[in-house]
Amino acid sequence: MSEKFTDDTFSLSEQTFMERAIELAKLGHYTTSPNPRVGCVIVKDEFIVGEGYHKKAGSGHAEVHALAHAGEQANGATAFVTLEPCSHYGRTPPCAEALIKAGIKEVVIAMVDPNPKVSGNGIKLLEQAGITTKVGLLNSEAKALNIGFIKLMTEQKPYVRLKMATSLDGKTAMANGESKWITGTKARQDVQRLRAQSCAIICGADSVIIDQAKMTVRHSDLGALAKSYPEHEIRQPVRVVIDSRNRLTPDLELFKQNSPIIIICAESESSLEKQQHWPHFVEHVQLPLVANANNEHKINLKALLSYMAKRGFNDLLVEAGATLAGAFVEQELVDEFILYQAPKLMGAEAKSMLAMPSVKHLVEAKALTIKETSMVGDDLCIVARFS
Repeated sequence: MSEKFTDDTFSLSEQTFMERAIELAKLGHYTTSPNPRVGCVIVKDEFIVGEGYHKKAGSGHAEVHALAHAGEQANGATAFVTLEPCSHYGRTPPCAEALIKAGIKEVVIAMVDPNPKVSGNGIKLLEQAGITTKVGLLNSEAKALNIGFIKLMTEQKPYVRLKMATSLDGKTAMANGESKWITGTKARQDVQRLRAQSCAIICGADSVIIDQAKMTVRHSDLGALAKSYPEHEIRQPVRVVIDSRNRLTPDLELFKQNSPIIIICAESESSLEKQQHWPHFVEHVQLPLVANANNEHKINLKALLSYMAKRGFNDLLVEAGATLAGAFVEQELVDEFILYQAPKLMGAEAKSMLAMPSVKHLVEAKALTIKETSMVGDDLCIVARFS
């Protein structure tokens, strides 16, 4: 029978093999979305005889690649896998069955599949076939690999990251709108990494119209990461633009990149896609409006996140100006706040980071817990979670 273990109940060699499986899973960090990142190691007589990872949705899972690598040596071996082997037929056959057919004798699993429809079923299949299973080795590290996938499966909500770049005094642009560039090259490359790992990027119409933002992953700007991932392997996230006043037009820079775009507009509008000659990769979605603290009617962001969850988007990156970013924070819709701060002072007349009209007293301030700080080039990067 399967038992839940803690890390200290496993041997040092078992931990080493699972650490390798987690490192393999990380190789799919920028390519698997919306599927989970999974790594697998096949071990026989204390030697790794096969290893693999899930590369992208629709392709072979980690176990399949590891078994193919191991060949006949998989018979009687132990498999270390970061996520419970799947038990159902989807775009690929069940990995639990593949492990059984290969003659695996034991499976060590970092975490149970969080999908309530399949959770535990893979383990059950393995045990019914007489395979010993152990669960829980490096569980927290495995969960960190797929934080968005886990949230979508357990809460039916996407994991939302808000990224902002400011001066040291919290300014995002000069009073005249000038903002290129506040942060340095290394920080901007790091943002490309954030985009590449996301299912979708959310921005407002102002960013597209005023800044001529493209919201794409630029392979040439990925820095050292570009050496590990050929350009054709980097998946472009879906670009989601909130346009409640229907100001976008097909001639903007955003539409020159042939990759999926969703324009979010108000339910009250007529068939907008017929009013312009939009590229084939553009989709219009109508969502309800809701009044904000200033009694202005804006797209209902909770409805937007619900829609994104139903579409299977589990990791979202918000790159927006003060109004939209502030609305996400005000409504407590952000899980993780990533701030790049340049060692510059831009003064009181420059534009501030967040507009939050409902926050009028200090007791109403949004509290965060800083999880990580690092230097990215000359800029400070702060990663925080909302308390």
